[in-house]
Amino acid sequence: MARPVVPGAPGFTQAATNGVNRGFIGQRPQTPTSNFNQNNQPFSQPSSTGGYINQTPSYTNGGVPTTSAGYGFNNGYNSNNVNEALPRDLTGVTPETTVSDQELQELISQREFTTSLAEDLLNRLAQGEDVIDELAKAGDVGQDVALPNTEFSTSATSSSTTSAPSTDVVQAPIQSGLSYIKQEVPDTKLSTQTHVPETKPRISNIRLSLDREIKVEQASEPVFTTNMASSDIVSGCKGRGANARNSSMISDKQLPPSPPDPPKVKLTNEQLLPNTPSVLLDNKKLAFSPQLQEFCLQHPIAVVRGLASALKLDLGLFSTKTLVEANPEHIVEVRTQMKQEADENIDPTTEIKSWPCISHRSHTTIAKYAQYQASSFQESLKEEQDRIAAGAPKTDDSKKKKVQKMIKFGTNVDLSDEKKWRAQLQELMKLPAFARVVSAGNMLSHVGHPILGMNTVQLYMKVPGARTPGHQENNNFCSININIGPGDCEWFGVPDAYWGVIANLCEKNRTNYLHGSWWPDLQELYDENVPVYRFHQKPGDMVWVNSGCVHWVQAVGWCNNIAWNVGPLTARQYTLGLERYEWNKLQGFKSIVPLVHLSWNLARNIKVSDPKLFEAIKGCLMRALRQVCLSLDFVKQCGLETKFHGRNPNEASHYCGVCEVEVFDILFVKEQERRHVVHCIDCARRQAPRLEGFVVLEEYHLSDLCQVYDNFILHSVQGQNISGQAPTPPPTSTTPTPLT
Repeated sequence: MARPVVPGAPGFTQAATNGVNRGFIGQRPQTPTSNFNQNNQPFSQPSSTGGYINQTPSYTNGGVPTTSAGYGFNNGYNSNNVNEALPRDLTGVTPETTVSDQELQELISQREFTTSLAEDLLNRLAQGEDVIDELAKAGDVGQDVALPNTEFSTSATSSSTTSAPSTDVVQAPIQSGLSYIKQEVPDTKLSTQTHVPETKPRISNIRLSLDREIKVEQASEPVFTTNMASSDIVSGCKGRGANARNSSMISDKQLPPSPPDPPKVKLTNEQLLPNTPSVLLDNKKLAFSPQLQEFCLQHPIAVVRGLASALKLDLGLFSTKTLVEANPEHIVEVRTQMKQEADENIDPTTEIKSWPCISHRSHTTIAKYAQYQASSFQESLKEEQDRIAAGAPKTDDSKKKKVQKMIKFGTNVDLSDEKKWRAQLQELMKLPAFARVVSAGNMLSHVGHPILGMNTVQLYMKVPGARTPGHQENNNFCSININIGPGDCEWFGVPDAYWGVIANLCEKNRTNYLHGSWWPDLQELYDENVPVYRFHQKPGDMVWVNSGCVHWVQAVGWCNNIAWNVGPLTARQYTLGLERYEWNKLQGFKSIVPLVHLSWNLARNIKVSDPKLFEAIKGCLMRALRQVCLSLDFVKQCGLETKFHGRNPNEASHYCGVCEVEVFDILFVKEQERRHVVHCIDCARRQAPRLEGFVVLEEYHLSDLCQVYDNFILHSVQGQNISGQAPTPPPTSTTPTPLT
């Protein structure tokens, strides 16, 4: 694009450059060659050296740098041999020398400045001839000048005094041991139009112009696929440690996960209040049938009635009385909440409906909470007896709303200790395999260490009104919940396809979907075309929450519940878990399931015959192995050595102490406040670009990871069902019974 011309002044052709120097020498208007200030001139006046040496300050030509001084380095010449730097035919012809049009034409027409010379030089360069030495001997260039490796312009030199086509010059790499030659920024269109008074033109720059291009092909990035052997991945990462970063475990091409758009189907009023899928068990055989597992996997949420009686589970082992007798001093987390109706959430300060839930956290013991639970029951019973004795009617809902009664919810009681809770955990082994805490078909059993509340049992001690706010399970894993009794619980569930709508509503109602505590307003959900399952869970009932289902729960009576998570070996479960793993990274939310560590353990422990599940796991392994190799290469580039650390049995996975992302295999450790803190590679490089002050530990030998990766193959099993996927059940055993 041409530089704008000052009104009233004619344009001037962009002069050519020296045949070796790719830099432009600043043009100036036809004025006396002096350096005094001329305020009426449109351009500042460079010195007589014509821009071949560093100028301070940098001069500009209409706002465009005209000397290499503006780029922070010189162009390979010095002030003592300016004439030697020029071609022989330009010796004595400085930018201040004026020539006639005829003389200018004769200079330009000489062979040294035509494209024929350019073609000759280009061909000789392509044949590997040393043109630099020849030019140096001829006096055209100094001994310390090197031709830059760059693209040459295809435009020819023009003798026009008005305008000429603009040229593109790309930046050449700096060669060590040689003086710098000024090169322009890639793809920068240089102006070819300036203005001077209508007088004889002067030569300010001679530029070699070629009608052929030299293109430097840059090495393309290697493409990594699941079909590659581990050796190919390792070799593809060599020398590329600078690219070591936390990378997505899903795909290199897909966009990062985001909340899904809601289904476009407009639901009727009946569809907004769907019947909850449920099945009634009356014998042990049906409880262990594959049809029950398939029934649960087919629905967002389901309730299995009569499970405890069908399996003859002793729920008394989980009663408050038994818990107190077993471990009275066991710690209980307490949430102090305001008691409200299940279908509303009132802000206590404004007394209007809202989404944020307010609760206060504290701790107590099982024995002390048992006293509270019992006294709460006795108090309520006494109030009811007094009301009946007085013949007074029940208090209506409008009056209940005005009473702000605070209650305590005993939550997250850890039952993972097999020594303390052996009887309770042993009783749960009566459950069918797909619902057990520990099972070969449960992904979470392959993590290799406890994740409290997920692959271990947790217990909840409740009084009427105790709330579990809305949420999806950690990393979208399925969950099992059994009501011990004696009271009921009321459940609300939304299919996972609508979680994006709820996330948006959370933001609208000034709370955060992941970090916040919220209780949805049912009417707002219905207005947004979101269906809601609503049902009661009675003592002995098991609620199955499928992958990604959004749910919230409130106790109707006094009861205890036990719950844990399971991960069926299906492609849907693994994919949803990995997507949430990546979305959590973007949201700064910790994934308590270490999906990368889990994926490597799955590859070691199981044989996969489902192609979709295999591809998902293999893809994660490939990207994790690539990140390990790049990290090792980067550590080597920094001049550090990794120290083998290994892993102890049941050792928990590591997370970054700064951003809380999972750190697999390569641990960047730094001492902070007398603590050794693990960092991910991003946070480590952010603190120390060359890993100064870090110790790098390695959990697995690279050869071991490569062996696991290569041995993980797709198995073909005939006559057997894929683990975690049961056959289609007969209609008689899967027809949901509507609940009232």
